[in-house]
Amino acid sequence: MRYILPTYKKSIVALSFFLCIAVTFNSCDESISKKETVQIEEHPNWLILEPETAIKNDTALEWNFELKYSGLYVVQLVRDGIHEDLDTLVSIKIDNDSIREPLLKSYVINKTSKPQTVSQFKKTIDFKETKSHTISIASNTSFAKIRLVPHFKNQINSGKYQTEWLAMHNSPEKQAALQWFNEAKYGMFIHWGLYSQAGGIWKDVRIEESPHPGPHVAEWLMSTFQLSREEYKELAKTFNPDASFAQNIAKLAKDAGMKYVVITSKHHDGFALFDSASSEYNIVDATPYKKDAIKELYDACLEQGLDFGVYYSHGNDWMDGTDGNSLRIKKRNDSLGIYAHMTGKNYWDPSPNTYESYFENKAYPQISELLALMPKLKLIWFDGDGNINEEQSFRFYKLVYDTNPSVLVNRRVGFGFGDYEDAGDNKIPSVKEVLEKQWETCGTTNGSWGFKSYDENWKNTTEILYYFIDIASKGGNYLLNIGPDGNGDVPIASANILREVGDWLKINGDAIYGSTGWKILNEGQNEALSNETTHRGKKQFDRSFSNQEFWFTAKENKVFAISLAPIEATINIQSLHKNAGKIKNVRILGSDEKLTWKQTNNSLEISVQNLIASKNGYAVSITFE
Repeated sequence: MRYILPTYKKSIVALSFFLCIAVTFNSCDESISKKETVQIEEHPNWLILEPETAIKNDTALEWNFELKYSGLYVVQLVRDGIHEDLDTLVSIKIDNDSIREPLLKSYVINKTSKPQTVSQFKKTIDFKETKSHTISIASNTSFAKIRLVPHFKNQINSGKYQTEWLAMHNSPEKQAALQWFNEAKYGMFIHWGLYSQAGGIWKDVRIEESPHPGPHVAEWLMSTFQLSREEYKELAKTFNPDASFAQNIAKLAKDAGMKYVVITSKHHDGFALFDSASSEYNIVDATPYKKDAIKELYDACLEQGLDFGVYYSHGNDWMDGTDGNSLRIKKRNDSLGIYAHMTGKNYWDPSPNTYESYFENKAYPQISELLALMPKLKLIWFDGDGNINEEQSFRFYKLVYDTNPSVLVNRRVGFGFGDYEDAGDNKIPSVKEVLEKQWETCGTTNGSWGFKSYDENWKNTTEILYYFIDIASKGGNYLLNIGPDGNGDVPIASANILREVGDWLKINGDAIYGSTGWKILNEGQNEALSNETTHRGKKQFDRSFSNQEFWFTAKENKVFAISLAPIEATINIQSLHKNAGKIKNVRILGSDEKLTWKQTNNSLEISVQNLIASKNGYAVSITFE
């Protein structure tokens, strides 16, 4: 069983489930009779609920209807006329989930005919089960409609390409690649590009102090400072990394115990770190370096016995991807009363071409170039799928498969077409959030992905191991990021952390590589949870660990109990009592000591005579008959 955020547990084919809504509304007419729910043709994935289509049940209005797709939805109230934001608190209850908040996000629609105001709850609703639900709303404000609209992150897959995609995804080549992915377990993510020279600073101004809104991670320099395309291009003229960068990074990844490396071949800024025939905006044609950095790192990783993947921003390209259709989509969405996601699109200095021509002339061709350049490529890590449509997402997936069916594609290609999922940036999912696909968490060693010269908020080795072990116990992979500077050098603090994790893996790697989650994930402690890149903030990691806390992984007839506390003379693991199965052998990884142990009705008790130094804990290998 594997675990991940339910946000990404999307039904690709149509799923029907029933939702009962009861709206408490004191001024409603009690004589209203039950009618059909409206599902408008222009927006077949919306549900429109009107007072006259409901029946009155005491103080409530009630509807019965079907939703075809699961996922995130927003709830909206539509009022006739033009109104200010509804700043009084409105209560809504969906099943057992109560929301009480003002409706401050408003749009005016139908301005020229019959104006209406659409107000939206901030909290999203995740409908993931096919069962009946109830919604009740208490309000003194009259309304014309209630709307249930898919959240912008809830990409609805029509099923048009499902059969063809499933055949590719289930092919022997893909399944073998997914087996490799599970075996690998731990990889290095690299965010590196022109922005690395700036280190999060533009003209002596730190990115956090930019006058424009936007992410404060260093690789978003062009967007957050809203730099023109010509101004940003100037960085290419001085991009000339050290010739040994590839060998140095590959050696670091090897020392860190990582099994694969994924680097930004093209981030949102549109600059390619490889020799591209489709765009002169690349490291060979536009910089004094004049060499293909991706091919160099690919070769260096293969020499170290590491596998290789590339990140590619297919949806966002601030140099050649115009505004990503964002202004057109915002105009349309404003007229409909729904949110338009503008982050990541170049609306301050868009290229003069069309979004579609960007795909045809740059994005698709560059994916073909990367596949031809690296025949042993393991995966393509797509990103920035915001305004891509279903056909375009599927075309990226099929292009990869048709060229090399053994190359994995991540979920951010869009519309559920990925071979594996990711929980989100620095996101560690809860044990309650389940998905069948294999998954990974990508994480940072400090607070930024790209090099930020002044970010010294490093996660220490114990913190990284805490996240890593928790992810492994849930069946996931950990893709841990470094941000080299413009010279290609990895910050010393980051490199030291990775090497210390590598030292731990030299001893305890058997509990990680190729493992899956066991029937019990942990005991004696709360699970590790992390929520996006900025969740940790500036606070330091102050978690302590006791000898009663364990995480579990499994492999064939073995279970591994992993602790982050120093080893003690007596180890007591409650989850491995007699009813867990008959144990054949017990040993401490990294030790040859023949242990004394016994299974009781309550636990597995282990006596250790020769205590080993264990700065970052230890792992017990338990073999069952």
